Amino acid sequence: MYQVLYRKYRPKVFSDVVGQEHITSTLSKEIETGKISHAYLFTGSRGTGKTTCAKILSKAVNCLNPIDGNPCNECEICKGLDSGAILDVVEIDAASNNGVENIRDIRDEINFTPASCKYRVYIIDEVHMLSSSAFNAFLKTLEEPPAYAKFILATTEKHKIIPTILSRCQIFDFKRITVDDISKHLQNVALKEGVTAEEEALNIVAQKADGALRDALSIFDQMVSFSGKNITYKDVITNLNVLDYEYYFRMVDYILNKDNNSILLLLNNVVENGFDIQYFIQGLASHLRNLLLGKDEKLTDLMEVSRQLKVRYSEQAQKCSQYFLLKSLDLANQCDLNFRNSNNKRLHLEICLMKMCYVEGQQTMVNRQQAPQPQPQPQPQVQTQARPQMQQQIPTPVQQPMANVQQPTANSQQPMANSQQPMANVQQLMVNSQQPMANSQQPTANSQQPTANVQQPTVVRGRLGRPGTISITAEEPKKEEVVEEVWNNAFTQEQLTVAWNSFVEKYQNASPVFVAGIKNAEPTMTSPSIVTFKIDNVLVVKDQNNMYALHEHLKNALHNNQFTLKEVVVERPKEAVLYTDKQKFEKMAGDNPNVAAIKETLGLHLDI
Repeated sequence: MYQVLYRKYRPKVFSDVVGQEHITSTLSKEIETGKISHAYLFTGSRGTGKTTCAKILSKAVNCLNPIDGNPCNECEICKGLDSGAILDVVEIDAASNNGVENIRDIRDEINFTPASCKYRVYIIDEVHMLSSSAFNAFLKTLEEPPAYAKFILATTEKHKIIPTILSRCQIFDFKRITVDDISKHLQNVALKEGVTAEEEALNIVAQKADGALRDALSIFDQMVSFSGKNITYKDVITNLNVLDYEYYFRMVDYILNKDNNSILLLLNNVVENGFDIQYFIQGLASHLRNLLLGKDEKLTDLMEVSRQLKVRYSEQAQKCSQYFLLKSLDLANQCDLNFRNSNNKRLHLEICLMKMCYVEGQQTMVNRQQAPQPQPQPQPQVQTQARPQMQQQIPTPVQQPMANVQQPTANSQQPMANSQQPMANVQQLMVNSQQPMANSQQPTANSQQPTANVQQPTVVRGRLGRPGTISITAEEPKKEEVVEEVWNNAFTQEQLTVAWNSFVEKYQNASPVFVAGIKNAEPTMTSPSIVTFKIDNVLVVKDQNNMYALHEHLKNALHNNQFTLKEVVVERPKEAVLYTDKQKFEKMAGDNPNVAAIKETLGLHLDI
């Protein structure tokens, strides 16, 4: 009778378990040393080996001849457990046996010693499906079981198990099996089954399994039925309805070339082949991620693809810039997030692909905007007295004192023995002066400081061995002072009021709080140069930006910039106080004592 591959190739020893070395090594050492816990909890996603390890552990603890913590699979106990002849190992499916009565059955059975084995082992699969009452009933048994009783719990959702159960178990987390490990295991299975399979095909099967080895073996079994003894990459993508890598490589090439027509045609081909366009954008995002990893050889191992594809990814990655990949990856992610909310999903995807075409252009524009603009530097005049007719220009004025050399002032001129002058396209020019140094002016207190990145005067020996200097007379460029034009147009009180109201209308939406404070300020010309206004809140004048805008508006409207604004703080009018009848009477009696006498004479009472 034919047996499916995931049952046929189920591991029988810990060393055969794929991708869970951190768990199998621990369990084998516990068995080897005899330090066996009474309760284990195996948790992890489907198809990662939880039930398999539970069965191996149940055989290993009862094996008559264990080998390095593994069952021998040759003794009577191992063979009896494999065939089901020995009933001391009980497997319970908590999904269908999740009631209190099922836990009571376990509590009743556990009082009997094992018939053939050393330990009675209970394997409870999908333990998170137990009801709360069943958990509570199971708690006491799990806390203090007999010495011959062992419990192995397995679940895919550890968070659903109550903490009191978790605290009494050794917890082992089974990780998702990598694509590389699954692919290597499938190659071994194919070799044992006499099946030739392409590496690309097995890699696609491993990716489709999503970290579950059992799913991978089931898919492989399906492909053997479809293709026979020769499994090709084309057969796999056809049978599993998987998008070929070529679609993504071609799409990226079209995007880099800004070939919009080819992009739309390729997307239409994807749709005609029956693929979901959201699945396409998710695959394109994964493709861009692999290209990003392909930029660095150290990151190629993070790709869950075959070796041949890693080479192709690295080659195409060299054509793409870092900015293009990051920006395109962000666009693909945003397209995937907003896909469900889009009314026209195909158009939504097409727009995303069109945006990717112009990512490089956006980068160029940003670089141009961020590039610093060169600013022209002033070119002061340089004069020497060795040759009065020669005048040169240097980039920036420099006055740097040297050892045993007098420093000139900014506008001083000195005779020079030997001078060094900067020239256009010449590094240095030696000028010999015949005149001795005399009557040179001393540096003043206000002399200019040396400027960086400019050649400094050096000492040059003349024919007679006397030191000579370069005298650079350069003036620092003066900053141009902006002189405001004088406006002194006379204006009336009416014109001032009109200008003030126009500012209120103009800025009432932009600065509503400031306008509310000056709206009724009653501006008045107290003198030709002072305009006063009344406010009841000093915070208004502290708004420097709006006060400046008000002043500028009045200057332009009145064509007069020779006045200043001065605030006058006034107190807010006191609010009217409402008095009760009793307070009114007391006020009247205080002002006129006869009122109280009349009240007492007439025997009046206040209805308060």
